[in-house]
Amino acid sequence: MQVKILADSACDLPLGFYEENNVILIPLKVYIDGNEYEDVKSIDSKAVYNAIRSGIVPKTSQASPLLFEEIFTKMAENNEEGVYIAFSSELSGTYSTAVMILNQVKEKYPNFNLTIIDTKCASLGQGIIVMEAARLAANNASHEEIVEMVQFRSEHMEHLFTVEDLDYLAKGGRLSKASAFLGGLLNIKPVLNVENGRLVPIEKIRGKKKVFRRLIELMQERGANLDQQVVGISHADCENTALEVKAMIEEEFHPKEVYISAIGSAIGAHTGAGTIAIFFLNRLSK
Repeated sequence: MQVKILADSACDLPLGFYEENNVILIPLKVYIDGNEYEDVKSIDSKAVYNAIRSGIVPKTSQASPLLFEEIFTKMAENNEEGVYIAFSSELSGTYSTAVMILNQVKEKYPNFNLTIIDTKCASLGQGIIVMEAARLAANNASHEEIVEMVQFRSEHMEHLFTVEDLDYLAKGGRLSKASAFLGGLLNIKPVLNVENGRLVPIEKIRGKKKVFRRLIELMQERGANLDQQVVGISHADCENTALEVKAMIEEEFHPKEVYISAIGSAIGAHTGAGTIAIFFLNRLSK
């Protein structure tokens, strides 16, 4: 029986991906003006950015424990095995909730074989791993092979990104206020990465063009065999900028593919519009 792949919506893959690749979607929740939405399923990220522009501050919360219980119980009853590729535990309680519910379900179904992996990744850093896991599962890879790949890529996934305004990350608790250095008046753009699942600012660059050139330089420094990789770009309501960055990456590194996806509602509520993020591996094999 084919191994089931599960992923939460923080991986920023479009709804069609889950349907076409038989991946089980676990949506995070988004709240706007007191209304609750399921990320990817019942809200478009543009609605989040429009709310922010109008002065509303969207809220988010982890995936539903009841949904985890329902999905895990159904899989256990059907004797299915699976791998859940989870959003960084440093940015959401979703991973810990999933582990708690799995332990409860296993009290009744002790032989249920589900592995939950804290990727310490976000957005397409997580999403590229989900895409590869779905490909392996479709080719009847074993549970162990999929887990090994997910763990390796999680350890070696680089996240580089820049945001229009660090205030959104600080307000949402995804970045310490001390780290949310300000520079809007001077046209200073931050460069951030993810270290051990946490968002960390690493540089300040003056000017948008310079910041993208710096991202390319950092890819050169950190990436491995980029011509053999699928590189991810996610964007917050700035597709034209994402296409410009894609052209720069293709010209410099000639990767196998550059996959572009919109940043979803759950992450977009914390970044605000204008974010560009690049994802790639710093090592391809053991």
